[in-house]
This record gives sequence, structure tokens and C-alpha cells, in this order.
Amino acid sequence: MIERDIFVKMESMNPGGTGKDRAAFAMIAKAEEDGLLPKCGGGVVVEGTSGSTGIALAAICNTHGHECIIVMPDDQALEKQDLLRHLGAKVEVVKCAAISNPKHYVNVARQIAKDLSDRGKHAFFTNQFENGANFVAHYSTTGPEIWTQTGGKIDSFVMSSGTGGTISGVGLYLKSQDKNVKVILVDPPGSSLFNKVKYGVAYASEQKEQGIRRHRYDTIAEGIGLDRVTHNFSLGLQHGAIDDAILITDQEAVEMAHWLIREEGFFVGSSSAMNIMGAVKSAMEMEKGSQIVTIICDSGQRHITRFWNKKFIELRGLSWPEECPSLDKY
Repeated sequence: MIERDIFVKMESMNPGGTGKDRAAFAMIAKAEEDGLLPKCGGGVVVEGTSGSTGIALAAICNTHGHECIIVMPDDQALEKQDLLRHLGAKVEVVKCAAISNPKHYVNVARQIAKDLSDRGKHAFFTNQFENGANFVAHYSTTGPEIWTQTGGKIDSFVMSSGTGGTISGVGLYLKSQDKNVKVILVDPPGSSLFNKVKYGVAYASEQKEQGIRRHRYDTIAEGIGLDRVTHNFSLGLQHGAIDDAILITDQEAVEMAHWLIREEGFFVGSSSAMNIMGAVKSAMEMEKGSQIVTIICDSGQRHITRFWNKKFIELRGLSWPEECPSLDKY
């Protein structure tokens, strides 16, 4: 149909259901190696997350004998909270806030870890956004896997960014193998990362105080888009691993998700839909015969109450596709 090949790396098939398994395992292993967590178990792992990293951490903490405490913003799908509790994690849900606010979910998690440490507990704040083990996990595993699985025949890697660990780690590895591989960021409405990549300034018009609806990146997509540049994302920028950026709207993500379930049998979450729509639109700017890789981050099963909820979608002013959407207009 588009005369280009788009391949998806199925990170949704990892044991924890997302690519966050890689970063979670790497961060816990590094903390144990550095003595920040006891190797024999008995520590407390604390993290602020939109859900997927928390789920991965909770599962790994079970096998390592650590307690897990997760702080989440209140705009995430309820099924993520339920899954976390079933995995044995303690979950605290807080109101959405800017990162400069002490009540932002990441700051609350950091404070919980500090309070526990002050009381003599072996508490470790994983700090996924700033923890370099996140980047290393993808540079040393995801990137090499993609290179091997494509036989080194890849023209572009296209994906969104949450912590920045995946796009930076994978992007830098692929460029170490072939400097001509183009790495493109997919960014949702309201995120400042698009402008950071394109123009060097981390700002989006939605960040005007009078225009903010709930927080500084107004999108139905969960776990991607930020109003700041993290350490992991900056590693990609500093080393020239991210070449360009593309904006994808919420409506485009909804239409792609419905097209995928009806045409390919893929039931995906919001960020995966954004990734694939970004890959399609980017592919159309490339030569015919090009090979593009993106990532299916997780299944739609974690997005039933929001992204796959017709009432929720329509309340956000979006259209729910009653028939299979046509991608011809893209």
C-alpha cells in the first residue's frame, strides 16, 4: 500500500507486557551491584510512573525479594493500578501536576524513598527518567536485537519518548552500526520534545498557563511526551542519535489503532498507535523500498478504560471510528 516496509518490534510480548522490563531489570541490577539495594532482597524500590515501568518493577521485585511502592498520576487507566496491586505493589495515586510542583508523582516518589531511608530502610528511588541504566539497557539489548533481526537493513527508526531511554539507546546503537540510519521522534500534542529536537527549545504552545487543561502535555496518549528534557533523552541529543521529530495528533492515533485491529489484528495501546502512525507518515517521506522500524510498546488491554473507551474518546472531542478508517489521507 505504501511501497515501504514497516517492521514492529513486539516489546508487548516481554514477560511484563512492555519494553519497560528491560529498563526495570537493568536499574534494579545496577542498584544491587552498587550496594543501593541488598542483593539478598529486603529492600524497598520506589518509583513514580505512568504505569508500565511500575508494573515491570513490581514483577521483578517479586523475584528479587524487594518491596515495591509505586506513585502514579490520576490520569492513567485504572487497569494499570489494578495490575500493580495484583503484583503486590503498594500504589499511591496523586493529582496531575507540573514537575516543578512537589506533588508531581515523580517528586512524591522521591520523597517517599528519602523518608524511608531516613528511617533506616534500604529504600531505592529508581528515578527512571534520569537513571542512565535505562539508556544502557536499550543500547546493549534492544538496539542490537533490532539490528540483528533486520539483518542490518534499516533506513529509519521511529518512536515516541517517555523517559527517553529507548529512543536514545536504540538510536545511538543503530547509528554506531550505520551512521545513515535516520532516527525520528514521534511526539504527542502538548509535549515540548518535538520543538527541542527541531529547534533546540523545549516548549509547546499548550504549555501556556491559560491553555493547560490538566497538565503540561494534553494528550490521550499515556506514558509518552514531556514538558522537560530528561537525562536519558539528553544522551540521545548530545550524541546526535535523534535526527528529526514528527507530531501525531490524538485523532490520528485513534484511527491508526482501529485500523490495526481490523486490518492487522494488532490490539495496541495509545503510544503504540502513535508510534505506528509516526512510522507511516515518516515512511512516506522516504524513498520507495525503504525499511522502517518502530515499536509496539504494549497491548490495548491496559487501555480499556481510556483509549479503547468510546465515551472517553468522544468526551475528549475526538471521533470514534465506526468503520475501518482509511489511511489514504495520510
